[in-house]
Amino acid sequence: MAIPTLTFGRTGHESTRVLFGGAALGSVTQDVADRTLEVLLHHGVNHLDLAASYGDAELRVRPWLRDHRDDFFLATKTGLRTAPEAREELYRSLDRMGVAHVDLWQLHSLADPIEWDIALSPGGVIEAAVEARDQGLIRWIGITGHGVQIAANIRRSLDRFDFNSVLLPYNYVTMQLPYYAENFEALVETCQQRQVAVQTIKSIALRPWLGRPHSHSTWYEPLERQEDIDLAVWWVLGRPGIFLNSAGDVELLPKVLDAAERLESRPSEAEMQALVERAGLNPIFV
Repeated sequence: MAIPTLTFGRTGHESTRVLFGGAALGSVTQDVADRTLEVLLHHGVNHLDLAASYGDAELRVRPWLRDHRDDFFLATKTGLRTAPEAREELYRSLDRMGVAHVDLWQLHSLADPIEWDIALSPGGVIEAAVEARDQGLIRWIGITGHGVQIAANIRRSLDRFDFNSVLLPYNYVTMQLPYYAENFEALVETCQQRQVAVQTIKSIALRPWLGRPHSHSTWYEPLERQEDIDLAVWWVLGRPGIFLNSAGDVELLPKVLDAAERLESRPSEAEMQALVERAGLNPIFV
């Protein structure tokens, strides 16, 4: 079976429901990156999600894009908050990837209230984004974030600017937090009404590392067993209308893609509770 596709908001692009989380390329060699491209092509993944802050990730996709630019919807992010510095970072991202434009430029990890106001006010990064869109350097504008407050914060952001996409955490354990769940559901409803693409992250998060040795490049400890990853991925993709951004680790990528290709139905509450108890799932945000 192939990974299903879904129209990415108002862009009209039919993106695979699993998007490639480019953080996985931040600290790998070009050889590893090139082998990762083969994995993506084998599974038909057609959407790359990068960021200027993801180490060498933008550099690692440059050879891919030379030969496969038309095969991918290309997204990157800026974590800078004022127009002048963000504008320069966009130029740098384009140069690093060797492209004339990106399909989606996202305001990255916009959670802090002071940074939020700077970014979305005159002279902020949003001004650079609109200017870049008018110049053809980007086509669409998105916003991303982490933490238990981010669903509420992105709702507020959509009142300030008509973003084309959002990106935020979504997994079974996080959705057991009433405040987060309430705001996530309200955000998704708004996004559906406005045709805003909803990207989700942290699908296979297990728990914080809490001093344990890191066996993967993810900043949280991930699920590793295929049967556990299956349930976590199926739970996310079992909800219609949203995307799953793959974990930031090249070794976990094939397991996530394999699970996505075998999606049949969403796991039951009992199955997810059994996973919580068996694997020891804990929220990574508090």
